[in-house]
Amino acid sequence: MGKTEILQQWLDKGRDDLRAAEYLSKMHYPTPDEIICFHCQQSAEKYLKGFLFSYDIEPEKTHDLEHLLELCQKYNSEFSILLSNVDILNRYAVSPRYPNELEITNEDMKTALSYAKSIQEFVMKIFNDIDQTDSEANNVENT
Repeated sequence: MGKTEILQQWLDKGRDDLRAAEYLSKMHYPTPDEIICFHCQQSAEKYLKGFLFSYDIEPEKTHDLEHLLELCQKYNSEFSILLSNVDILNRYAVSPRYPNELEITNEDMKTALSYAKSIQEFVMKIFNDIDQTDSEANNVENT
């Protein structure tokens, strides 16, 4: 399997986690806020790992979004705007899996969804910008 296909798998898995979180958030009360927050964290993790993979960095087996963000910043300093997002989402990597570990409210869940979407949009914008730049370079070469 080539690099492009593996990168697409990272992005697809990130998208699927976010879609699962969004789907669960539309359930009737009570929503499974802990599970939704967990999927939001997982989505962010996969988008960050996908970005790193695009730079030929084999993503570490870690759930620490702050560490992954630091690695991403080495390749694109603009990732720094996501620091508060990953700081909040990082809390949901492990604790929601166990009873009584973390008190998560409906507002926490809404924030997690918003932050995960922001990370998705940010990473996908970077990839779209790269694709557009590559496309423009190919057009110049072919003229």
